[in-house]
Amino acid sequence: MTITNPAAIQQYSGLKYADDHSDARWLAEMLRLDILPEGYIYPRELRAVRDLMRKRMDIVQQSTKNLLSVQSCYMRHLGYKLSSNKIKQMAAIRKGVDTEQVHADFSSMNTALSVISNLSLIRCAQQQINVIEGAILKQISLSPEFINLSSIDGIGNTLALTIMLETGTIKRFDSPGNFSSYCRCVKGAKYSNGKKKGATNQKNGNRYLAWAFTEAANFAIRYNPTIKKYYQRKLAKTNQVIAIKTVAHKLARACYHVLKDNVPFDEHKAFA
Repeated sequence: MTITNPAAIQQYSGLKYADDHSDARWLAEMLRLDILPEGYIYPRELRAVRDLMRKRMDIVQQSTKNLLSVQSCYMRHLGYKLSSNKIKQMAAIRKGVDTEQVHADFSSMNTALSVISNLSLIRCAQQQINVIEGAILKQISLSPEFINLSSIDGIGNTLALTIMLETGTIKRFDSPGNFSSYCRCVKGAKYSNGKKKGATNQKNGNRYLAWAFTEAANFAIRYNPTIKKYYQRKLAKTNQVIAIKTVAHKLARACYHVLKDNVPFDEHKAFA
């Protein structure tokens, strides 16, 4: 059985009419010529662990949604914005939700109850995140080719595991451009004779890798001066979203070379 990659299959031309039979003949002809693009089959033994890591990401996003809801509530009712660290302290796991502080801040019982509900969900989400991380670390660790990912500022154990589990083998990508495109770090477009003819499907690729490299970019500009300077140069010419995406693209290409050549990260080559 052969699993093909529909996005990479070349469209045949010259036919005025096409149906299932003509499509089947075209696929069979490409298979005979050994030019049929094949899809990647993820190893069965790692699928469950990868799915558990994806579940962790979903819970993290739900926790962030509740955190933003608390910030919005304080801004709308009290006119100031609480920091993320302060909200996490109010939803601390060991001592439970700080209900006294919330009731002291809000005179309305309904508003206070709304904030306490958000804080409780943040607390519960963090508990589940810790449980999932512990279960994953007991089952799997970074493979030798992925250990060098830890040398990249902004990529810790969690992001390195996410990149490893979502990438599979780096050998299936022919170039850093192909890998960064799979990570949704490249804007899709169709060109003919040097002119843009349209846009491709923006959802092609792996959304989990797109999230991982965006997170890595946000951390990298905090802790690496070279990457921060590059980000500031881009920010002066465009908006924040595109500047962060540009850093994520650079990190994706750097990760490709780190994995392909088994070398540590060189910030001066990646962000010259």
